[in-house]
Amino acid sequence: MNLAFESMNRKGFNVISGETAWTQHKAKSASAEKRAEEVNNMMVNENIQLIIPPWGGELLIEVLEYIDFENIQNKWVLGYSDISLLLLAITLKTGVATAHGTNLVDLRGEYSDDTTEMWQSVLSTKIRESILQYSSEKYQKEWQFDNPTPHIFNLTEQTCWKSIGNDNVKMQGRLLGGCIDTIRHLVGTPYGEVQKFKENYIKGDSVIWFLENCELSTTDLRRSLVQMKLSGWFDDCSGVMFGRSSANTPVADYTVEDVYKELSEELQIPILYDVDCGHVPPQITFINGAYAEVELDNGRGTVLQTFK
Repeated sequence: MNLAFESMNRKGFNVISGETAWTQHKAKSASAEKRAEEVNNMMVNENIQLIIPPWGGELLIEVLEYIDFENIQNKWVLGYSDISLLLLAITLKTGVATAHGTNLVDLRGEYSDDTTEMWQSVLSTKIRESILQYSSEKYQKEWQFDNPTPHIFNLTEQTCWKSIGNDNVKMQGRLLGGCIDTIRHLVGTPYGEVQKFKENYIKGDSVIWFLENCELSTTDLRRSLVQMKLSGWFDDCSGVMFGRSSANTPVADYTVEDVYKELSEELQIPILYDVDCGHVPPQITFINGAYAEVELDNGRGTVLQTFK
């Protein structure tokens, strides 16, 4: 954490740290009330324009009922993993854009790789402006915590985005998504009302979902996607992007490619996978609520986001 603070200070940021970034007991940093109070205070603090949690939180869902959604401000919250549950809840309930991308701890290096580094440019994009990002050149196959590089990650494997049918793909729509392990638990709650979000904030626009799997087997992933489908989350959907994953464990020869193929056939939409999103870095910074034009051309991807 101290290294991350030093890195942010070098970039010109004035870092303010909450207490719960330094505490941990029984799978959580503090009580749900205390964690939510810290977020609520940061949200209304005029000296804070960007909130970046150090990493995810296994029991983040506990804080939702204590978050003051009435006072959510137009300031960035950036992160991934369990943090994506809070990000999606904020955007769905309030229409305020949130940023799915790097966590603070992964900014502790001397510099960032080209893909990760785009987070600051994306978050500096103004209303009605656009920002273009490209798929990475290489990705990290496994964490080597005892062998960090100057940009933290060990990027050794050639990146190749794929699609069901091996076709080149173009899709357009509003971005929504996150870590499916966690955001699936918003289904059926007041914090996961996708249809209401569409009616209130993106009338007439379709949705592109970006999803990544941290720990689920293929059958659990399939169950989660079917639940999302039955709840209407995939209504008016123009496509789905799945991030690379070290999970997706096959069950009785049922592979993740089978899961993607079934979803594509059921929804009659394109499916991209192995994109730069989630727990196998690096990752593109996706903005919940942004209008995106996504293209796949012979294994290379581009994401053009417009803030409107």
